Amino acid sequence: MTPSTTVSGRADASRGPRVRDLRPLDPLHSLKTKLGVLVGATCTVSSLIVWAGLHNELGPRYTLPLAILVALALTQVLARGMTSPLREMTAAAQAMARGDYTRRVRSSSSDEVGELAHAFNRMAEDLGDVDRQRKELVANVSHELRTPVSALRAVLENLVDGVTAPDDATLRAALTQTERLGDLVTQLLDLSRIEAGATELRCSPVLLDDFLHGCVDEAALAGRPVTYAVQVEPAHLHVNADRARLHQVVANLLDNAARHSPAGGTVSVRAGEQHGQVVLDVIDEGPGIDPAERERVFDRFHRGGASGADGGTGLGLAIARWVVDLHGGSIRVAESDTGCDIRVLLPMAR
Repeated sequence: MTPSTTVSGRADASRGPRVRDLRPLDPLHSLKTKLGVLVGATCTVSSLIVWAGLHNELGPRYTLPLAILVALALTQVLARGMTSPLREMTAAAQAMARGDYTRRVRSSSSDEVGELAHAFNRMAEDLGDVDRQRKELVANVSHELRTPVSALRAVLENLVDGVTAPDDATLRAALTQTERLGDLVTQLLDLSRIEAGATELRCSPVLLDDFLHGCVDEAALAGRPVTYAVQVEPAHLHVNADRARLHQVVANLLDNAARHSPAGGTVSVRAGEQHGQVVLDVIDEGPGIDPAERERVFDRFHRGGASGADGGTGLGLAIARWVVDLHGGSIRVAESDTGCDIRVLLPMAR
């Protein structure tokens, strides 16, 4: 019988046809039961051969070696099918060590080995997702760093070559790209700390009316051509949160809403109570988000159809989601008649 090879989720013609091991014991749900059946089958077959030999007046000289050979052959067939997933897992693990996460183990049994095979396949899938996300992160970070660095280099080269004079407009353009680069590095560090679990929350009751007005006053300093409206009902509404991290969430949402609102538009910030939770909505008057994109907007570096010209890094909403999750809350894109409504649910302060 040809040794079985690893079985992946898709066919690979270059590897040639695969010969699958026989697995007649797969319907059994326990490895102990399979071993018992294996022992019982070999003993029964050996006894029948010995009985048949004696019945046909064949001495032990012939019947005993024949019984041993048949028992070994039967054991080989049955045991090979039982251990086939283990050999496939060994080959798949070796392929994963080389960076191939597409291998899967064929598991048709429900015993302990079958459960191990299912767990191995889930692990391989998770590792493949992590590897893909790592590659995407490196590519996205490289792209995001290259944009401000290239712009800053062009400005500095023009200044050094004397093409442009070091006037206020040129220096301000260089400062803008430097600030964008610094913001990106800061957000990456924040996201790394949050994902690593190195961020500790110092939660305390936060009065939302004063807090949100303070966040709006800081957002207005950015000079974007929008107005802000804050509405908190009831006025004494509190939320149990880390004030600094909550400020980071609201600041990201306000900046995102202001960038996507038209000139002269209004960014509305509303807070209220619903089912024992604090509901915080940041609503802009922009084009909104397509329903198919509403889950992906919280992924790192995802900006839909937007380009980098709006100054965004694609990390603000990802950081907001992580911080809200740390608080035991949730964040999503809510239905809105106009623009985009980012809704945050947080536990109330008691």
